[in-house]
Amino acid sequence: MTRRLWKVGTNSGNDGCPTLYTEPGTDTYVVQGDPITDPAELEQLDLAEGEAAVTVPRELLANFGPKEPVHVPQPISFAEFGGMFTTLRHSAWRLETRGRYAEDEVTDTYRQFAAGQPVTWDLEDPWCTNRRAQTAAGKRFERVRILDQPPTEGQRYLLDNARRNTAVGETIRVLTRGRAEELGLPREDFWLFDTRTVALLHFDEQDVMTGVELVTNPVEVLRYVQAREAAWHFAVPYDQFSG
Repeated sequence: MTRRLWKVGTNSGNDGCPTLYTEPGTDTYVVQGDPITDPAELEQLDLAEGEAAVTVPRELLANFGPKEPVHVPQPISFAEFGGMFTTLRHSAWRLETRGRYAEDEVTDTYRQFAAGQPVTWDLEDPWCTNRRAQTAAGKRFERVRILDQPPTEGQRYLLDNARRNTAVGETIRVLTRGRAEELGLPREDFWLFDTRTVALLHFDEQDVMTGVELVTNPVEVLRYVQAREAAWHFAVPYDQFSG
């Protein structure tokens, strides 16, 4: 169906460019401006197939764009989330805050751990193979795991699991929950990709991950970047934890 677009405003007089349009009854805007065609400039943009970019003056958006911020959740599928670990450019950082992850408890390795047996980690499974390939390409993967005092069984399992993470190129540090609360760290689990995109991980009351939400607003992303800096500074390598 062809949308009906209304002109919101323009800084161009009568020559038609640049201009801001809206679709009545929605929060959707269309921006008209000079197209970016320089290959070197396009390489700097995260454009998906079929997308294009235009250049407009700041005053067009300042004068005619919406003035109040609106939080609109950006849910993505688990498949899209998984793909982010391949398409990232330089870094992925995670804060793990929960005492239990239900998905861990259905694995053979968790059953080995719970039974007090040595855990045999398969370093050739698809996850490990992908992570080794990404770190070999120079990409950085880091995590801070928050631990209760004493750690829960699930957290102790992840301490053992850190041997696998380290073997494929990740760097794992840990932080006590008390210290995390003193630092005012977020209580939600999240991944920070390339210091510009946050993936919030949502869980239900049974500790099952139910969804992933993207945060791309620079002001909001900055809060998570600051949390990363504080957590990484005060956390210690997992194999030095003695709690």
